[in-house]
Amino acid sequence: MYQFLKNLSTNQQIAALFVTVFGFLLIVSVVLFLLTFRLDHRQDHDSAYSVRHRADLNNAEGVLKTSWFMTAVFWLAWIAGTSVASVLFGLVSFFCLREFISISPTRRADHRSLILAFFVILPLQYVLVAYERFDLFSVLIPVYVFLAIPVASVLANDPQGFLERNAKLQWGIMVCVYGMSHVPALLLLKFPHYTHKGAFLIFFLVLTVQMATLTQHLVSRKLRLPPSLPNISQSFNWTSWVIGVAVGSVIGALLAGITPFVPGQAFAMALIACASGTLGHLVMKALKRDRGVPIWREEAGSVRLAAITGAGGLLYRVDALCFAAPIFFHSLKWYFDLPR
Repeated sequence: MYQFLKNLSTNQQIAALFVTVFGFLLIVSVVLFLLTFRLDHRQDHDSAYSVRHRADLNNAEGVLKTSWFMTAVFWLAWIAGTSVASVLFGLVSFFCLREFISISPTRRADHRSLILAFFVILPLQYVLVAYERFDLFSVLIPVYVFLAIPVASVLANDPQGFLERNAKLQWGIMVCVYGMSHVPALLLLKFPHYTHKGAFLIFFLVLTVQMATLTQHLVSRKLRLPPSLPNISQSFNWTSWVIGVAVGSVIGALLAGITPFVPGQAFAMALIACASGTLGHLVMKALKRDRGVPIWREEAGSVRLAAITGAGGLLYRVDALCFAAPIFFHSLKWYFDLPR
């Protein structure tokens, strides 16, 4: 498969990926629709079988929506080019950060820091990405912003909850802005004999991480493995996690033909991305539990916010990517000694 993909032209590789990915998602969507339709027309709606299978279908639907969203993001990044892709992911960061901040109450004293985060730091980070200033965009948030946020907050003259308020905002910026900004940065990496193909790296990252997360979830549910961390996630088990990461890594090796890697390197890079992404997803689940916001749900005819980072939120769909992207990006730059 490696040689087959390598021998294809760029346009042929794009066409093959388009047909394969969208064809697969379309087939899965149709199958899921038919299964849901059949379950809705069963007479024993309240039986244990129906309840259990409806829960499985709901989980599968959530994973499928995430897959459609991530696939759409990849193709938009490919079609739009680097500058527009930076704007696109900047908007994703904006809405993710808004969701993140909403899980905890803010005070009037935080307004200055929030304005700084949303309207100065976030656009500046993506401007640095668009202009390929890797030296600055790598340290802007972990160094300068880490110090600037508490300074802006202390000027409000409100010490109540000072540490918690600033830590929450700093953490949100790191995950939603710093982490996500490394996705369009992949478009700008310069590999020898691999020009204008950076979007394939985004596809490689998104697909491997998504397949690892999906496999982990399915293995845990089908084998009914006991949760390893029940207070955080009922579906996380170390056995299913190892299987999920292994599957994602193997898929990465099979995709080596569309990347600048040989199969062994592709396997290693996919392993790094899958491990960091799935564990990052677990971290965000812990944050949800801490805030007591498990899901979005509809009650009394209106949508009530029960969770910002729940199954219906944008951050839920990209949280694994926020953790995997910076580690994947800097691993590539370090291992291949790419120009800075």
